Amino acid sequence: MFHYWLLKLNITKCHVLTLSYSNTKIKYKYSASVDNMIIDLERCDKVRDLGVIVDSKLSFSDHITEKVNKAYSILGIIKRNFQHVDKGAFVLLYKALVRSHLEYSNTVWSPYKQYLVEVVEKVQKKATTLVHKCKHIPYTDRLKYLKLPTLKYRRHSGDMIETYKILHGL
Repeated sequence: MFHYWLLKLNITKCHVLTLSYSNTKIKYKYSASVDNMIIDLERCDKVRDLGVIVDSKLSFSDHITEKVNKAYSILGIIKRNFQHVDKGAFVLLYKALVRSHLEYSNTVWSPYKQYLVEVVEKVQKKATTLVHKCKHIPYTDRLKYLKLPTLKYRRHSGDMIETYKILHGL
């Protein structure tokens, strides 16, 4: 005996997002049938899905801006509450509270434009200055002292690991 389950959608949360490089507007209408009524779906330029803001150009600049602002907000909280933070405590706080926001789902939105790569990396540059001994040394030396890789390196290594898993069926 088979049971067929009907998936009920909340039509007010359904949108149409067209992915295109051209600036021409698509004129197709999409609709859904709900209780024997036809309802046109709203067309939008960007949509949030599982916490990631996807725009029609797949640039992810809105998403990156939101995540960077959230990371700076958390850095401010750390700075106000831990004025003389040592190396170990900083690394724990940074990895748990800041970097997690900058890396959530980054296989989807990994920046490919140089200015976006720099915007994301700038958060870590600013964060590493919170350790008193690191304030006046160059960024690369701060990373070595704190044993942290660049965010770009972490994204690339994560991509390579994911590619390996896909190619080997893991």
